[in-house]
Amino acid sequence: MPEFAKRGGFAIIKACRIIYMYMTRKSGGRFMTKEGLIRSFEEKHKELERALQGDDIGYIKELTLEVHAMVHPAEVSGRTEKTVADYVLDYMMKGHQNDLVPRENWEEDLHYAGTNTVPMCWQFWHTYRIEDLVSNILMANQNQLFDDEWQKRIGTNITDTGNALEMDEAITFAKGIHVEALREYMIAVGKNTRKILESLTLEQIKSMVPEEWVMRILEEGGVTTDIRSVWLLVFWGRLTRGGMILIPMTGHHMMHLPPCLDHLPILD
Repeated sequence: MPEFAKRGGFAIIKACRIIYMYMTRKSGGRFMTKEGLIRSFEEKHKELERALQGDDIGYIKELTLEVHAMVHPAEVSGRTEKTVADYVLDYMMKGHQNDLVPRENWEEDLHYAGTNTVPMCWQFWHTYRIEDLVSNILMANQNQLFDDEWQKRIGTNITDTGNALEMDEAITFAKGIHVEALREYMIAVGKNTRKILESLTLEQIKSMVPEEWVMRILEEGGVTTDIRSVWLLVFWGRLTRGGMILIPMTGHHMMHLPPCLDHLPILD
């Protein structure tokens, strides 16, 4: 075989190995398919749901932090393996913030939404604004992380979750976003949430929160008076903190990440 052919063959083998490593887990070497990512989450999320019906606070916290880690960038929890959020975030950071994707995969929620098609960066803004608001104001009765400085750094023209935006508004929003600052906000929110989750008592997890805490979100601009936005207060106000763990802290992320996965050819 000619020398150049050998070199070419070695290069192809090396490239294939790199792709294989990118697409597989270190544990077991299984391919990281969209279906596998989603299935792993669903199984662990159901386990958490069952645990929350019991009284083993140690087990509840262990599962809560594990499921939370699965839907956030690995930097948030210190994981070594890439998460579903990492795959989507890495893709977005490579110039895809304005790529249009389906908003989510939960049909009922879309009845109370603005546009059903959103820029990819909107997905992260939306889910992390909700996590910031719910974890801090409702679960911990403290100030949200988002403030004037974060708004300036991120370059956003809104302070709410973006629920009621129409497509033209969402596109305008996305074009002004500084994605590196948005990523930093996401990491800060995720790490802060984990501290809150670690500190919860069993009594707090089983209990609902006062109505005045819920109304703070409207007062601080976390939602607007548009019915497609303000309905969130009714929904969150009916949840125990355990319900907030299951939905805004974890399950909500997996309503919005799977539609983005369809944009990632590496996971086909």
